[in-house]
Amino acid sequence: MGLGLLFPGQGAQHPGMGEDWCAASPEARATFETADRVLGFPLAKACWSAGDDVNRTDIAQPGIFTTSVAIVRALEARGWSRAPFTLTAGLSLGEYTALWFAGCITFEDGLKLVRLRGQAMQAASEQIPSTMLSLMGATEEQARALAAAAAANGICQVANLNAPGQVVLSGELAAIAQAELLAKDHGIRRTRRLVVAGGFHSECMRPAAQRLEAALREVEIRAPRIEFLTNVTGERVTEPAAIRAHLANQVCASVLWEKSMRRAIELGVREFAEPGPGNVLCALLGKIDASVATRSYARPADAAVGS
Repeated sequence: MGLGLLFPGQGAQHPGMGEDWCAASPEARATFETADRVLGFPLAKACWSAGDDVNRTDIAQPGIFTTSVAIVRALEARGWSRAPFTLTAGLSLGEYTALWFAGCITFEDGLKLVRLRGQAMQAASEQIPSTMLSLMGATEEQARALAAAAAANGICQVANLNAPGQVVLSGELAAIAQAELLAKDHGIRRTRRLVVAGGFHSECMRPAAQRLEAALREVEIRAPRIEFLTNVTGERVTEPAAIRAHLANQVCASVLWEKSMRRAIELGVREFAEPGPGNVLCALLGKIDASVATRSYARPADAAVGS
């Protein structure tokens, strides 16, 4: 029976994320200190302040990445081992942390990429006013039909297929407004706009994808040492060139999280751990397959020696 390690994406951030780990672990603290030095600004201060900085896309993305890496390093210092893990995946931004864990990219390169990714996505959001819409209880078929109907008013795509009934649309403001109006006609009883900078995982992010594609060409990517599942297809990917292409396309493509997790389970993974802020991915797994075991490492109290 395999073990899977999952890393959260944007939306998991909160003020103070990682601060308790840094207080409890020199290894976690050193990770944030390295991030401050590599980025050239105090990321820790931005993540730990009481203001809204942590919710900015260009802060949240390197902040979540650094917090997750810091937790892994703190756990290793407590006796936790990488050896049992046979598979890794991350939701959207979390793919970069998964690739770091799989040995594909260095922490420093991953940090620079997610900082650029956040900046590029923020810029694309300002260039093309857009947003995201959660469809409560919708099926994939209902979501795709609604997106197709709303696309008469602009870009509108299925952005996230996270779990049964957890589907998100993304697109230009006029198209999302049209989706809200048409939702009941498509059997969707309730919708909710997400508090995000823009329409992530849609063609609204094409300018960001182009910037990422150029940056990824300059970064060494190695083959993963364990199984790695990509959001773009929900399948395993091993070739560095394919990983590079998927990372560039990912900001415009649907996040196939439910498919990825069902594939992980097919590959024999029955236990999953989530080191990072919050426990969103553990909660989603409970909706996908309640028979699998999950464990979150959001706080130092969640960790035990040897676990």
